[in-house]
Amino acid sequence: MKAKYIYILLAGSLLALTLNSCKKGELTTFDKIKIPTANPLAAGNISGFVKGTLLSGKTYTVTADLTVKKGDTLSSQPGAIVMVKNNAQITVQGVLQLIGTKDQPVYFNSDSNKPGTWGGFQCDTAQAITIKWTHVDNTGGPDKSGSARGTLKVKKAINVDIEDSWFTNGQDDLMALGNGAKVTILRNTISSSGSTDGEGINLKTGVTGTVAYNVVFSQAGSGIKLETSSSIPFPQTEVYVYNNTLVSNGWRRGSAEPGRGVSVGVNAIGHIYNNIFVNDYHGIELFDDGDLVHTTYGNNLFYATVDTYADLVDPNLKIDIRSNFYPASGLGKPQPTDLISTKIGNYDPLFVQFDGTVAAPNGFPNTNNFRLQSGSPAFGTGNAKYNQDIGAYTTDGKGNQH
Repeated sequence: MKAKYIYILLAGSLLALTLNSCKKGELTTFDKIKIPTANPLAAGNISGFVKGTLLSGKTYTVTADLTVKKGDTLSSQPGAIVMVKNNAQITVQGVLQLIGTKDQPVYFNSDSNKPGTWGGFQCDTAQAITIKWTHVDNTGGPDKSGSARGTLKVKKAINVDIEDSWFTNGQDDLMALGNGAKVTILRNTISSSGSTDGEGINLKTGVTGTVAYNVVFSQAGSGIKLETSSSIPFPQTEVYVYNNTLVSNGWRRGSAEPGRGVSVGVNAIGHIYNNIFVNDYHGIELFDDGDLVHTTYGNNLFYATVDTYADLVDPNLKIDIRSNFYPASGLGKPQPTDLISTKIGNYDPLFVQFDGTVAAPNGFPNTNNFRLQSGSPAFGTGNAKYNQDIGAYTTDGKGNQH
């Protein structure tokens, strides 16, 4: 027991040290953390209460719900593979520490490899969450009431660090983090999630931190949503949102509640710079109930590959995408530092490969390459406080690594 206590204490200290040393725009140092094998989990079927380390190159099959109890840690070595059956979910009350590498990611998927076929990570009362170089695919399986579950949920003032990972084909919110969580969300790729609803990164009720260098493609609702609380306005949600690439988001809810690339409302504060918005239903929407006195934004690039597109819910309604870069329903205004397309070809970010998708169904395959070609107007036009470039892929090597 004493050795186990020392291990938990050491893991927590390493996590806190890394988070406290990270400044905006910097790469974190999790690559230096070596996950111990002191409590290895044997490969094969697992269910019930679980703790220990998922081993590199081993395959684990989750046959029923897993729970990581308070005080326990579920860790992984690079290259661990987890397949989930029977719509099971992973409930974390303790510490989750999934650390892959670029060459050896960690994998979590359902055995059927179909959207919405397992329950994701339910971490409302967790003690700490770290996910790095990990694939999390096909979450959002229905709960007992038949409602889709979010992929990663936290409702506690803990450190949440999510970096360099892939999240695809979820059915509701991809990341729903609240109640004062301190977040570092860097260089992830979120793709084709939300069936008819759900935000990519949904931050509420006093969340603080950084969301940077992420790609969010074809989310049902908003790519990044910031809110505090209508009943408890303090502590406020305040998040730095910069150098993200947000493409084709917000279409599956229709005009009654269109999704946005980034939205700020309900007393939240956002600092929104150096982002690329392409083919989103709405670009940046600042609601009148947000803390717009302290919200800042600029140096964002807006582009559309078509002039108009039919609303998915009401096909007779034609949406002028350019008029919604800063929609009339919000209080955001074009900034002198923005790059705003007035026609096709004007301020085209010059993605290496983009199929021009505007609206697509949940689970739509993402075959795009959102890196930028030479000559992109995004290079050298960013707010240098964050990065000299605009978008998730930057010339200084700090950007998205996928």
